[in-house]
Amino acid sequence: MEYPCLSHHGGTRGVTGSCHQLHLDASTSLLVDCGLEQGEEAPSGAASAPIGFAIGAIRALVITHVHLDHVGRIPALLAAGFRGPILCSEPSAKLLPLVLEDAFKLGGSAEPAQVARFLAVLQRQVVALPFEQWYLVIEQESVACSIRLQRAGHLLGSAYVECDVRFPGKEPSSRVVFSGDLGQPGNPLLRSVKPPERADILVLESTYGDRVHADRSDRQARLEAVIDRALADRGTVLIPAFSLGRTQELLYEIEDILHRRSLLHEHAVGAADDSLHNMIDWPRLPVILDSPLAQRITKAYVELHEYWYCTARQRLSEGRAPLKFEQLVCVESHSQHLQVVNYLKSTARPAIVIAGNGMCSGGRIVNYLKAMLGDPRHEVVFVGYQAKGTPGAMLQAAAGVQGDVQVELGGEVGALRAKVITLEGYSAHADQVALVDYALAGKAQIRNIVLVHGERTAKQRLAQAIIWQANKMGLQVEISIP
Repeated sequence: MEYPCLSHHGGTRGVTGSCHQLHLDASTSLLVDCGLEQGEEAPSGAASAPIGFAIGAIRALVITHVHLDHVGRIPALLAAGFRGPILCSEPSAKLLPLVLEDAFKLGGSAEPAQVARFLAVLQRQVVALPFEQWYLVIEQESVACSIRLQRAGHLLGSAYVECDVRFPGKEPSSRVVFSGDLGQPGNPLLRSVKPPERADILVLESTYGDRVHADRSDRQARLEAVIDRALADRGTVLIPAFSLGRTQELLYEIEDILHRRSLLHEHAVGAADDSLHNMIDWPRLPVILDSPLAQRITKAYVELHEYWYCTARQRLSEGRAPLKFEQLVCVESHSQHLQVVNYLKSTARPAIVIAGNGMCSGGRIVNYLKAMLGDPRHEVVFVGYQAKGTPGAMLQAAAGVQGDVQVELGGEVGALRAKVITLEGYSAHADQVALVDYALAGKAQIRNIVLVHGERTAKQRLAQAIIWQANKMGLQVEISIP
């Protein structure tokens, strides 16, 4: 067998479960990500299943970012006896325990002593690495390997991993790059991605390899228009969103809208302009974050502000609080949650609610939807992908259907009278154009591209697009789909 080589323990059947093993020799390897399969891809009991592959040769785990489809099997890996270092970026090191504590309680045990033991083991193994610096992971007579984390623009702390593998007497080194999940350019909180300088093997995600995203430039204006309409209707804007990444991006943009509209309101009051009567509600509009996990992660985002993009840090220097503004209301306990649901259902007080989970398959958003879907004053706003078969996807499909529509949610069937819309431009994943640019920008010397983390159609169309662009650039690239 020729080394280095790859084997895959997830991320090949669809868009979840990323887990890739880089074999350096017969007894030495690195594991890159250890994610959980989710949705229709997941076998029954996946959250509590054993790790499912041999771990004896694995010297270290490198994680690209802390979404569960990239880290959700770490509890199983530790339970199998892995005690090597868990290498990640400095922001990911802070976020990882928050994400895995929640996952451990859901998939393992909520017993406090067991949770504490798990977190203690995890913390002993996590090694936080700075971006853009080489770190020697393995050094032995037969092989040496260093890694470097580069910003991936997907969420705070997300990285792609460059692995530089050196064999005695063999030059040059072999460079293997794992993209992790790459972000779409234009995220207001994150720096954009810089493509790798070279790669003999590039393991590339392909989530949206078959499409081009809508323009992001006017997404905030479209969100503002939705809120304006809800204010006019005296209704609530319900936004199902996952706790990590999407929630913080939404809060950042909502704060900007509120800040600007408050300034306009002050000007209108000073000018005694009654034609701007709708603005009178904006300074009092509550933004309700109803997710304890999202609150903890948002607090961590604030503490990690030095990793924000420069324009976001500029707002802090101006005295603004993009993720901790005055109108933000955090709902902690379940009893408080139920009180808020009943209050918004029974009053005509407009509000924005961000609650988990993002696909409406569970979490606190379900109670809001049950209470409000039958009332046309309210709006359900989707800002992320809805997997086939999820309640979110069914609500999306019902949007705009004429006549009485019945939907099932949490085991109950009710009428859908609320407005349902999807706002494009909030995808956290790179589209086909950005993926091709990442792989080929600057004529990077890439010999072999391995497409993972995508549906088969997305992989095939991305492969075609890469080959077309490579031919246009006079490059020879081999593409494989495991």
